[in-house]
Amino acid sequence: LSIATGFIDMSFDPARPYNDLPALPPSQDLETKPVLKASVQARAALAELKISAQLIPNPSGRINSIPRLEAQASSQIENIVTTPDRLFRFANRPEAGVDPATKEALRYRTALYQGFKSLKDQPLSTRSAIEICRTIKGVDLDIRATPGTALLNEATGRVVYTPPEGAELLRDKLANWERYIHSDDGVDPLIRLAIMHYQFEAIHPFTDGNGRTGRVLNLLFLVEQGLLDIPVLYLSRYIIDNKKAYYDGLLAVTTVGAWEPWILFMLAAIRDTATWSTAKIRAIRNLLDATTDRIRRDLPKIYSRELAEIIFVNPYCRIADLVSAGIAKRQSASVYLKALASLGILCKIEAGREKIYTNPALLTLLSDRGATEDAS
Repeated sequence: LSIATGFIDMSFDPARPYNDLPALPPSQDLETKPVLKASVQARAALAELKISAQLIPNPSGRINSIPRLEAQASSQIENIVTTPDRLFRFANRPEAGVDPATKEALRYRTALYQGFKSLKDQPLSTRSAIEICRTIKGVDLDIRATPGTALLNEATGRVVYTPPEGAELLRDKLANWERYIHSDDGVDPLIRLAIMHYQFEAIHPFTDGNGRTGRVLNLLFLVEQGLLDIPVLYLSRYIIDNKKAYYDGLLAVTTVGAWEPWILFMLAAIRDTATWSTAKIRAIRNLLDATTDRIRRDLPKIYSRELAEIIFVNPYCRIADLVSAGIAKRQSASVYLKALASLGILCKIEAGREKIYTNPALLTLLSDRGATEDAS
């Protein structure tokens, strides 16, 4: 495990397991004027995103677009590199010759979606974290029971942090973390999110997958707190752009108790990515409306709103997708997709015996990080 880091306080021994990790809540007052001001700005951006997310067509579309970008980016932070294009291509058929990196990123997407659905039946908990990490890693893992886990400086290979050790101790610290998540202490939920994310990463309860599990928990916490309806915040985008600051901020809390800079970093991440995500969603909706108008005008015999939406829910669309959505039977579905391809709205590709129809304009929009920068 490697992280980038800067100065470390000499009183901190990075090679010794941090079994003395303080319990939550932190002892110092964290609601400083800069923090409160930043939290107001972040909440306003989230509120706008919550409203904008309703513009994404139908429930499947709402959970398919930005969350898949989040899955790709969160995996990239851990040097698991794939592309949004490959995530969409193999989303419904992960077994069909997909490369290992894409398969692992798809498991992140699955963990996010399953965690989102589970909020209806159970609050976030240690159990949630275990289930999320199991899904991400694709193995039946549990809380770390053996020593030897350490985080290394990616440039020098030196140990910069050794998390607590011992399954019983880890479970005790996770129980405290869990109580804090659901505490009614009057602290702004976004401030609590920054604190809970640090604590989870400092506990580091699993042998692998902690970072991705923690980032899924962040999004689910926002939903649980009612700040979002769906986990549509592209938070990992900001972390990729500020990766060193992210890891340095985490370590600075441990070594010198630098809570305020860390919380301000996380609030800035929420504000900026909420604004970016809102702009991206609006761009997707504008493209959908323009595509709908074109189909209605140029292909009136096959037009339906549902047909326009399905190629946005599934930018790699198959005949079976139209059939399962009840839009058309197989023969008619084939005719519809060919007609859309003849108009240039879709592009047909051959995948063995199967024909796949891609939505190139949508894929470009989803893959282009700069497409909505001016709007954000």
